[in-house]
Amino acid sequence: MNEKPAMAPLGPDTRSDRGQSSSTADQPSSSDNGSSVRTGSRPSALRIVGIGLALYAVVVLALGIVWSRQPASFDVEAVQAEELAATGGKPVPGTAVVAAAIGVAETLLDKSGGFLYNDLTPPGLYLDNMPNWEYGALKELRDSARALRNDFSRSQTQSIENEHTKRADVKLAIDASSWLLPSAEDEYRQAADSLRLFLRDLAAGQDRSARFYARADNLASYLAIVEKRLGSLALRLSASVGDHELTAALVQNVDEGDAELEDVQVDLGGSATPWYLVDDTYYEARGYTWALLHMMRAISIDFADILASKNADVSIQQIIRDLEGASKPMVSPIVLNGHGYGFLANHSLVMASYISRANAAVLDLRILMQQG
Repeated sequence: MNEKPAMAPLGPDTRSDRGQSSSTADQPSSSDNGSSVRTGSRPSALRIVGIGLALYAVVVLALGIVWSRQPASFDVEAVQAEELAATGGKPVPGTAVVAAAIGVAETLLDKSGGFLYNDLTPPGLYLDNMPNWEYGALKELRDSARALRNDFSRSQTQSIENEHTKRADVKLAIDASSWLLPSAEDEYRQAADSLRLFLRDLAAGQDRSARFYARADNLASYLAIVEKRLGSLALRLSASVGDHELTAALVQNVDEGDAELEDVQVDLGGSATPWYLVDDTYYEARGYTWALLHMMRAISIDFADILASKNADVSIQQIIRDLEGASKPMVSPIVLNGHGYGFLANHSLVMASYISRANAAVLDLRILMQQG
């Protein structure tokens, strides 16, 4: 019989070598593992960072749109009643004007986004429409506080000024771009508190230095400042098209020496405002007219007797109507700067028209206060 030769069994050394070689071939090396982990984690980390940046950009953009909306106007009489209820006083001449100033200051500080003019981080950093609006409203608030300090609260030139109105005037004079030690917000908040203290003393009637003199000459002094402000704004707005004849027609009551030709050159050739400054001037005018609207409503309350005696009720109501027209909500997302009867509108000229009409009514009212 032919027998198959018996297979010699493998020794332990041979089996171990073969097992090690097969296991080594099946398992990847440590260097391969490290490279695969690194290549796999890198795209995921970049993806997370990209998603985070995209979400941040969307949030900043959305906040910028919301914060750029003009605040709604407030009821001066309601603010007056609220402030008097907090102090337990009664309405007397002057409380409406002081309450209007407090309302404007509180709106600047507590509106959506707060005070943005001195912001150093997005979205306030890249916004320019609302900061210019704030600057215009702040300019009128400073004029009102200065009038309270120098005219409305003093019976004559030798009288002592009230400490609260003095402090409010000083605090509002700080640079609006100041953001640290002290910040503009803190100073303006202290100014509002000082006005609130003056309102308290005025309503109580116990402090002899806290008085409000609703006289025709005091109102005429304040209107003279308003007249110059409105004339300057109308001149700068009408310069958006560089038409000298149009500028002269819209601004009839402004001397060249009184106009604040900030970033505007109006010569006989008619040079236009640079395109990148048109919206800045427009929103500054919007802010000033918004704040002035509330002050004029307050004046119609506190100076009601004087206005009636001078037959000036029609003039003050005309001013209020024109300021309401200048403060209407804006539908267009951007400030258009068309020319003449072109295809696009010119928002600056529309604003200049309202301001010029209000300026003419302010001039009439000032003349009535001085001569009527």
